Amino acid sequence: MWIVRLALRRPYTFVVLALLLLIIGPLTILRTPTDIFPNIDIPVLSVIWTYNGLPADEMEKRIVLNYERGLSVAVNDIEHVESTSLNGIAVVKIFFQPHANINEALAQVTALSQTQLRSLPPGITPPNILRYNASTVPILRLSLSSPSLTEQELFDYGNNFLKTQLATVPGASAPLPYGGKQRQIMVDIDSRKLQERNLSPMDVVNSITAQNLIVPTGTAKIGSTEYSVQMNASPDSLAGLNNIPIKSGPNGTIYIRDVAHVRDGYQPQTNIVRVDGQRASLLTINKSGNTSTLEIVDRIKTMMPALRNLVPESLNIDPVADQSLFVRASVQGVLREALIAACLTGLMILLFLGNWRATLIIAVSIPLSMITSIIALSALGETINIMTLGGLALAVGILVDDATVAIENISHQLEQGKNLEQAILDGAHQIAIPTLVSTLSICIVFVPMFLLTGVAHYLFIPLAEAVVFAMLASYFFSRTLVPTLAKYLLRHHHRPADFHHSHETRNPFMRVHLAFERGFANLRGRYRAFLVARVARPGIFVTGFLACCLLSLLLMPFLGRDFFPAVDAGTIALHLRAKTGMRVEETAVVTDRVDARIRELIPRDELHSIIDNIGLPVSGINLSYSATGTIGTSDADILISLNPDHKPTAEYVRTLRRTLTDEFPGVQFAFLPADIVSQTLNFGMPSPIDVQIVGRDVPGNRAFAATLLDKLRAIPGFADARIQQPSDLPRIFVDVDRTRAQQAGFTQKDVASNLLITLSGSQQTTPTFWLNPRNGVSYNVITEAPQYTIDSLQSLANIPLNANGHTNILGALSTMRREAGNAVLTHYNAQTTIDIYGTADGRDLGAVSDDIQKIIADTKAQLPKGSSIELRGQVQTMNDSFSGLFTGLVFAIVLVYLLIVVNFQSWLDPFIIITGLPGALAGIVWMLFLTHTTLSIPALTGAIMCIGIATANSMRSKRASRAFAPC
Repeated sequence: MWIVRLALRRPYTFVVLALLLLIIGPLTILRTPTDIFPNIDIPVLSVIWTYNGLPADEMEKRIVLNYERGLSVAVNDIEHVESTSLNGIAVVKIFFQPHANINEALAQVTALSQTQLRSLPPGITPPNILRYNASTVPILRLSLSSPSLTEQELFDYGNNFLKTQLATVPGASAPLPYGGKQRQIMVDIDSRKLQERNLSPMDVVNSITAQNLIVPTGTAKIGSTEYSVQMNASPDSLAGLNNIPIKSGPNGTIYIRDVAHVRDGYQPQTNIVRVDGQRASLLTINKSGNTSTLEIVDRIKTMMPALRNLVPESLNIDPVADQSLFVRASVQGVLREALIAACLTGLMILLFLGNWRATLIIAVSIPLSMITSIIALSALGETINIMTLGGLALAVGILVDDATVAIENISHQLEQGKNLEQAILDGAHQIAIPTLVSTLSICIVFVPMFLLTGVAHYLFIPLAEAVVFAMLASYFFSRTLVPTLAKYLLRHHHRPADFHHSHETRNPFMRVHLAFERGFANLRGRYRAFLVARVARPGIFVTGFLACCLLSLLLMPFLGRDFFPAVDAGTIALHLRAKTGMRVEETAVVTDRVDARIRELIPRDELHSIIDNIGLPVSGINLSYSATGTIGTSDADILISLNPDHKPTAEYVRTLRRTLTDEFPGVQFAFLPADIVSQTLNFGMPSPIDVQIVGRDVPGNRAFAATLLDKLRAIPGFADARIQQPSDLPRIFVDVDRTRAQQAGFTQKDVASNLLITLSGSQQTTPTFWLNPRNGVSYNVITEAPQYTIDSLQSLANIPLNANGHTNILGALSTMRREAGNAVLTHYNAQTTIDIYGTADGRDLGAVSDDIQKIIADTKAQLPKGSSIELRGQVQTMNDSFSGLFTGLVFAIVLVYLLIVVNFQSWLDPFIIITGLPGALAGIVWMLFLTHTTLSIPALTGAIMCIGIATANSMRSKRASRAFAPC
């Protein structure tokens, strides 16, 4: 009561407080980051190892396994470790416990990486170490294209000029460009000319290393002047590199130009990007940290004029695949629904009260409560997102409860003839405890959410905080601002008109109000008669009620389960995999045909653009951020963007899945998460369902996976089923006869070094750089045989060898055979895995996962000894979250019951109150069932809130029955 007296005694205080909130609120909203989800800060470090030319099997055994074993010793608080080994690249992802100190972990991982270098293959460089989390997803792509510039120029401008500027945008991270050609200084060796001069590729590399130097000189003091001395340690032109001498003899000097050609070229292309059929390069902008997606994209778009000034006019920079449009539309949609709910709530109050002054007093509490909640969330470091806004939208209808009860009670006191201030004090005194308990009963149901773990913890804590802060603010304003406004706006309170004489008023609104009152009175009368009849036979009614509730709950298995409702962002992400080992040029041809078919299936007026990302990017950093499952040059990602007015995206997905699979035999198709919601919830996985077989018996696990895949494909609604790790990568095994090589004067190292330089280049073991004086960029100098010259086993056998004065060819010291190998090897906690990926189509994710679990249970006995099988991916996160929320639901009921026990000082009355909860739950089930809505995270959140609301309403009924009970 003291706070009500204070509000009446110092009314301007709380009016000013409300005005301050209306001023500070918009400023807070503008400064608070806006995003689709709260920041899911599950700490992850990604370690990228690179060793060009080393096959996936060797990357796994010689680099990854050693490193994973070291992690278990030197790094604390690891939750689990995943790794992917490809040809020349390995990505190790370290997932930490939620409480882990990520900065300390980063230091430990860095120290271990440096220590491990001594036990790894010679010439390997320290790894790149990245920090990211589930919120690190692509939010914008910049397409770089030009009618006149070459692909290497596109890549060069994107990598060395544009990316450096984009790195200054807070919260943005940009890996190396996709597509284009990585600009390098290429030394194209001629194997025939090397043989003619008794030279080997290694001789060329050694000459360039010895003659292209980066060394300081010093100063010389001559007379009174100190001169800075410089020399031509490194040639200043490509012609200078061509003129480097290799060997001198009786027949003269042999230069680089005699056995090779130095040119401004590019690394052999493994990644092609096309935008609407035109070759391009693609800069992907990822979100990192707590910065708003909208803020990042807006800043980049603001930078566009400056970026365009850095490059030639002929280079076109076009933003594509802008996720901020979806984020903005989603947030605006939630805000629009919240505004509609607030307006409808106000109209309903006005219809019931028939007094615009009382309605205004009550309605004021809605925006003030929501603003207070947003200010509190911002102070805690939360963002404005669909979870927090969704919580506030859910709470709109109940934010007015406390104020409505206060105004109703004040009006009741006024009708008894009391003066205004006394009516306010008496009315506030009577409802002080009931409204507090009602508010707390709604708030307390969200307490279990604070006990959730994993992804669910980061999703629901902000939602719970938003609702709790808004409800507490609503109660505060009902005890302060509402009495203050009532003191001024209800001075001329009139007794409500009798609806039996509604024809006497000329006010059209009052006529509507009184007609509504008359209808409501009739409804109340019929309800009273119904209630009297039911109370006369309580046993029959209670039995029937509970039976209906139990029967309603039996509908739950038919509702279906999804983590989040599906969204239509107007984008389709299609991944295709041709025959393993296919050249990137041939994969581009296949992609051309697929693109043409897509343009036939999707009307031109609905298709906005098609972006092809074909093959393997040049850097493991891109692979670390990528969530498409690309493993080689036979893979391609096709991103299809639709215009705003388009048919449902899901229909096009089903059409494409059916048509492309039939028309392109031998090509594997899979539809990936395309929108920011699905990408975030998948946490870097290419599919929501991952059936993972773990164990060291790789051949046995692969055979088991093939058998299991056939069974899983029979599950209704399970689509895009495929094994991620193919084992049919074609390769040529060079079997060197060490004895014969030794007799010819060669060691295995001599043979391997020349083979490496010819096929993969000298960059890995003998890195050399050349500074381009025109643009100030240092480029790798790579000695390598042009790929078009090694086009048969015979040309491979003719690779020249030269060591210690001895010359020979590879074919004379070895035999060669074709065989198949692994294109990729993956680990989970240092154990090899085989993954079966898939998604749900036309059926809810929960039902599909249940069928998968049954098949897994039936086939587990057939697993090879020592192997295990797990169901991972988004479906695992969904099941964990549902389990936590169902537990929280039960816990919420218990907490509410205990709160009411404390309030009523009785065990029986609270039990009577919570008997209304089965009816509320049954109503939720029926509504979901009739609207064909699956059980999802938002639905469960609404169910938890309904527990509090149903309890609050039951308490009011119980108090009313006590008030009217005979003494």
